[in-house]
Amino acid sequence: MKYDIIVLGSGPGGYVTAIRASQLGFKVAIVEKENLGGICLNWGCIPTKALLKSAQVFDYLKHASDYGLTIKEFDKDFGAVVARSRNVAEGMSKGVQFLMKKNKIEVIFGTGKVKPGKKIDVTDKDGNVTELSADNIIIATGARSRELPNLPQDGKKVIGYRQAMVLPEQPKSMIVVGSGAIGVEFAHFYNSMGTKVTIVEFMPNVVPVEDIDVSKQFERSLKKAGIEVMTNASVEKVDTTGEGVKATVKTANGEITLEADILLSAVGIKSNIENIGLEEVGIATDRDKVLVNKYYQTNIPGYYAIGDIVPGQALAHVASAEGILCVEKLAGLHVEPLDYGNIPGCTYATPEIASVGLTEKAALEQGYEIKVGKFPFSASGKAKASGASDGFVKVIFDAKYGEWLGCHMIGAGVTDMIAEAVVARRLETTGHEIIKSVHPHPTMSEAIMEAAAAAYDEVIHI
Repeated sequence: MKYDIIVLGSGPGGYVTAIRASQLGFKVAIVEKENLGGICLNWGCIPTKALLKSAQVFDYLKHASDYGLTIKEFDKDFGAVVARSRNVAEGMSKGVQFLMKKNKIEVIFGTGKVKPGKKIDVTDKDGNVTELSADNIIIATGARSRELPNLPQDGKKVIGYRQAMVLPEQPKSMIVVGSGAIGVEFAHFYNSMGTKVTIVEFMPNVVPVEDIDVSKQFERSLKKAGIEVMTNASVEKVDTTGEGVKATVKTANGEITLEADILLSAVGIKSNIENIGLEEVGIATDRDKVLVNKYYQTNIPGYYAIGDIVPGQALAHVASAEGILCVEKLAGLHVEPLDYGNIPGCTYATPEIASVGLTEKAALEQGYEIKVGKFPFSASGKAKASGASDGFVKVIFDAKYGEWLGCHMIGAGVTDMIAEAVVARRLETTGHEIIKSVHPHPTMSEAIMEAAAAAYDEVIHI
């Protein structure tokens, strides 16, 4: 069977790539070993947000009196919360199935392995092998939970994010190792449900990729919510021989032992590049990544790679953008390489975190003379009325030209606000242009305008 393009993997990189390729007139097939939509739709982005929404509603019920409401009896059904999350994921996966049919993309289920000569062998669940060929093969096999040698996952007491979404019963206590987006989102969910949660982070600050002001504010929020936070700490070994888990944690003051029902390892991801034929084809890799040029072509003509398996941020929206750019280049359209300096990052705990561009520290290290503005949500009418006044918006501008270097937010709904900064930065918008762009009142988004005004000593409401 011959195609113009075969895409290996149907996550947010793969299925978006296939749809855009079909729109451009290519004959397309997509190979998937499990469920359409990949990890993001089935075991990542989408079902976790469903869990977090349940946690948010439960928090609202617990604090109903803050809004002048009296609710005498309420409780949670952990199994029903998990079931709702799975139903949301299943519905989204069916939506991708519809999109495949709509765009006349052939879906082939099985485990794919690339071969020389622009071919792929697909092995189905019964062991039958089908050979496919194409003018171009795009590899989008994604990533999985990374396992550390001293934290082997048994799927029961020491788990990864996938098991964390479908635990048969709620644990009374949990240790979360790693405070990146995955770690803190699960820490927030389980803490909201009533699990005693301890976060162990190797770096000096939680959410270590974020601006230091955001990290400090977020740590305060975690502790305020009752989550124990240990930074500059590492889990040296785990003992699962008893009923729960005993973790030996190395701290600045020596080793301590933590006990919990379950330990969640959230120490990053591992690219799915093994056993997919890269070595046989001769595709170059380095440090767990497939090496590609700025249009995602590997060193072997006709083979491309996108998403978590190539260098760059391992984010769903990055994978989608890379795939679209890749096939538009193949179609002969004029495309510009992706600007990895203008990729937004979001964390969906409470409060939410969203950021794009340089942190204050990075801007100074790069030699910029900067203007920094911060606006706290405690001064926002919408935030106060919503009962969500924790957090702030922080903006960083180049003092010389007014270039918007970075935007960092922590607070309710900020993951929906960050796109303003992304678009403005792409359009080379200056700080003064943001100040003079009238923002609606009362909204959370006013804080962006006010933060920009604060950078230029023009802020009104603080």
